[in-house]
Amino acid sequence: MHNYRRETRLLLKLAIPVLIASVAQTSMGFVDTVMAGGVSATDMAAVSVAASIWLPAILFGVGLLIALVPIVATLNGSGKRDNIPFEVQHGFLLALLISIPIIWVLYNAGTLIDFMDVETALAEKTTGYLHAVLFAVPGFLFFQTLKSFSEGVSMTVPSMVIGFIGLAANIPLNWIFVYGKFGAPALGGVGCGVATAIVYWLMFFSMLVYIRFNKKLRAIGIFDRWHPPQLKAVIRLFRLGFPVAASIFFEVSLFAVIALLISPLGSTIVAAHQVASNFSSLIFMIPMSLGAALSIRVGHLLGRQDFTEAKIASRSGLIVAFCIAAVTAVMTVVLREPIAEMYTDNREVIYIAGQLLFLAAIYQCTDAIQVVAAGALRGYKDMRAIFIRTFIAYWILGLPIGYILGITDWIVSPMGPHGFWIGNIVGLTAAAIMLAYRLLWVQKQDDDSQLQMSLR
Repeated sequence: MHNYRRETRLLLKLAIPVLIASVAQTSMGFVDTVMAGGVSATDMAAVSVAASIWLPAILFGVGLLIALVPIVATLNGSGKRDNIPFEVQHGFLLALLISIPIIWVLYNAGTLIDFMDVETALAEKTTGYLHAVLFAVPGFLFFQTLKSFSEGVSMTVPSMVIGFIGLAANIPLNWIFVYGKFGAPALGGVGCGVATAIVYWLMFFSMLVYIRFNKKLRAIGIFDRWHPPQLKAVIRLFRLGFPVAASIFFEVSLFAVIALLISPLGSTIVAAHQVASNFSSLIFMIPMSLGAALSIRVGHLLGRQDFTEAKIASRSGLIVAFCIAAVTAVMTVVLREPIAEMYTDNREVIYIAGQLLFLAAIYQCTDAIQVVAAGALRGYKDMRAIFIRTFIAYWILGLPIGYILGITDWIVSPMGPHGFWIGNIVGLTAAAIMLAYRLLWVQKQDDDSQLQMSLR
């Protein structure tokens, strides 16, 4: 029990700054939603539909760069810190290369929006947001590269500090471009995209300055000597990060595709979905932060060849995540109407969002288990397992079930967004079961390997 308590303290020490940084970043989405909603329900819906395209695209790039965390953590734990600059510099190169297709997707997303047959005003505002936010792509991915480096050496405070800088800048910038202050045009929901682009470049440069003046980070010297680019190193990082990127894409796109599929139902339905989705994302930051901390901790312990402690850390993370999720689920059910009222005063939107928040509360415990188990598996560099299991859970089970219940009358009368959120419950529960079982299997292999070594 002493070991479990120690690992819990260490995990929380790593996770709390990650959580605060994640909440700050997600709060930017909250600010976008509230300020756009202050203009009209159509502007709020445009931010929602645009986010359903922007987030899966950019988070795919983020997923590729998250692979740096266990790489840097393992090098740091094994005493091979001199190799860290090489890996980080190739992370920057991968960030630059992956920015090109992401920008192309965002620029041409109007074709997809037109195909969905949404309202003309909603389509125009959504496309405008995407054309503004595409300028954020390189800055966002460069920031993520530095963030992964910092977290890999067990320093999670810098991302927390920079996250608050981004949030502090996002509020006035939204106010200026959404409502047209200080001579700027009143862009409505499109102004949120302009503000986001500025904020992420600011966050990148702020992180550069932090690394330059922090003694521990500066001592690693990630920019002291430039290493010639090696295609093999970029390909290796891409191959390691692709399963993580794909698994993140599968989960985020599950909600994104729902927003697109329900968009023909009107701005009110889309806005209600956005409210429930945004708040669920905010709560999700808690287990996600534990998963990120667990990835760092497990990677560090494996670098030290401490397999037993890595197992204890994994179990501690799962227990803490489940307990916290149980509390947040109860709070979501009890406070679902006041939560919806924080976003809008539209009574119809509040009523529908409250129903969706009740469904969101049901899957919070299993969602916590799956994201923390995935974090532990990233520490073990078992990326391919995450990819396969999340694909099955979200796209083979969750989305098809949601579509059948939400759009068709094959089983029951079309349930609209409620059917899709029931599909989310099924998909996330399946992911939790499969990823937790895989983690137990991986740890058993380590136990067997240790036993064989002891018998030699």
